Amino acid sequence: MIETVKQTVMQTVMQTVKQAGHSAVHPTALQRTEHLKESIRRSRKVSRVARTARRSSSAFILPIAALMGLISAANVAFAVPLISEIYYDAVGSDNGQGFVELYGDPGSSVDGLFIEGVNGANGSLGPTIALIGIFGPEGIFVVADDVGDGSSEVANSDQIANFDFQNGPDSIVLRDAGQVLDAVGYGSFGVTDVFAGEGNPAPDAPAGSSLARAFADFDTDDNAVDFEIREIPSPGTALLLSVPEPQPIAMLTLGLLVLAKARPAGARY
Repeated sequence: MIETVKQTVMQTVMQTVKQAGHSAVHPTALQRTEHLKESIRRSRKVSRVARTARRSSSAFILPIAALMGLISAANVAFAVPLISEIYYDAVGSDNGQGFVELYGDPGSSVDGLFIEGVNGANGSLGPTIALIGIFGPEGIFVVADDVGDGSSEVANSDQIANFDFQNGPDSIVLRDAGQVLDAVGYGSFGVTDVFAGEGNPAPDAPAGSSLARAFADFDTDDNAVDFEIREIPSPGTALLLSVPEPQPIAMLTLGLLVLAKARPAGARY
């Protein structure tokens, strides 16, 4: 549309210049008057086209910007892998009971990822668990605490390691060699405590309960919003809020619908 406006303006200017040139040899008073009237008419025409272009541009640029914002937000919200559930305080002994559940793309590898604790009292790191394996067909990977003989009391475990994450205020992060991919901080953090989670801390789960995402695949980057206390821990099972990734044709259709609704009445492109 912008190119159309440019072409219209240029054509109008060129025609005006040519006409002025043809009558500039011996212009009469009547010719000068007619030329002036024609110039005014063409100027008004250009102004109307420009105003229509501005209204039309604003009408569809703003919805497109909003649409792109929603798409960008959706990409962030559904980014994986994520920490989906943690269980760190069993009733009685924690040995062989604790677990960290992750959610990611089914069949993708966890090699090169680490689960790491961050002490809320002083920021010290540990335990650190190097992950090995792949996400299962449901996109879940469970890391379970070792009883001491290579086994665990945790059902549906994919990897067994020796660890014991503390009660809050503490944090658990999921990272690769270069950056933190996800993090959850839980408990009541004081002014001098170290919070390594996202947004605001999740509550500290009582003994026998876990902290789990409301939806394992959805992340708002605020632990207080994303996580809730689950009275019965559920390693290996999770509620999902997956929205299928938009296909090109679907995205094109959506974009056209947005443009159609945004087009001013009577406007023709």
